[in-house]
Amino acid sequence: MRSERRQKKKMKKWVKVTLSILAVFVLLVGGYIGYTLFTLNKALTTMHDPLDRDFSTLRTGPVDLSKKQPFSVLIMGIDKESGGTDRGRTDSLMVVTVNPADDSMKMMSIPRDTRVELVGRGTLDKINHAHAFGGVEMSIPTVEKFLNIPIDFYVKMNMEGFKDIVNAVGGVEVNNSFAFTQDKFTFQEGRISLNGDEALAFSRMRKQDPRGDFGRTDRQKQVVQGVINKGASVTGLANVNSLLGAIGHNVNTNLSRQDMMLIQRNYLEARHNVDTLQLSGSGSTINGVYYFVVPEDERTRVSNIFKEHLNIN
Repeated sequence: MRSERRQKKKMKKWVKVTLSILAVFVLLVGGYIGYTLFTLNKALTTMHDPLDRDFSTLRTGPVDLSKKQPFSVLIMGIDKESGGTDRGRTDSLMVVTVNPADDSMKMMSIPRDTRVELVGRGTLDKINHAHAFGGVEMSIPTVEKFLNIPIDFYVKMNMEGFKDIVNAVGGVEVNNSFAFTQDKFTFQEGRISLNGDEALAFSRMRKQDPRGDFGRTDRQKQVVQGVINKGASVTGLANVNSLLGAIGHNVNTNLSRQDMMLIQRNYLEARHNVDTLQLSGSGSTINGVYYFVVPEDERTRVSNIFKEHLNIN
């Protein structure tokens, strides 16, 4: 117990960006498991948490997954979940769009300090405060207004569950471009296998990489794809009880069991083609508070990319 607590304390907040990315696999692998192992649906029921609205105000109706329409997901990594009034801030936010026409996914992280209007409060603040003030119901419209795209679904992950999920699929394999040591783990160059603790350390390394955050993003993407591919394989299904337990205890989503089944049926191949977008901006101190400020033309640029991927004019 004590060693686990020490490990949690060592987890720095910027590391948690990695953890929320792994929730992407719920969209694909979760559907696969729910479809093929219908008797093990407790976890899927536990994590289902629908929104008050039926669909985004930026759409004329709900997305029809049975007709293979492109959809979007907001993935949230929460730094604190408790039974009290503190909802926790989002240490990480990621927008994901999936288009089955070309079997592709697009991902983009929104920095936690990004200065936006919090919908429902009418104030300019850091985007990660939206969840603390209004939970998922405030976070989603805030992101929608910032990017001017509909958010159809959400996945909220308790980031302490990262290692459980990696271990539940039996670990992941990645291709390491150069040898390095991080958090007392040494990673050799080439193809290597990682358990949950190792995957966390592998994903968090930045300072030793000449490419900085870009190199770290590539490693994170490898871990994500490793979890998705392993979980969707026959080998991954051998640990289905552990995987469902890890998902059920650490994830909430408005995706229903039927939604997940349709995603498995119509969108699963998109996991092979993931494009990671970068949101550009600059740091600025306003009234003594640090913000990440995104220029209007940059917001328009990424908005147009997502709209095109969602087939929105």
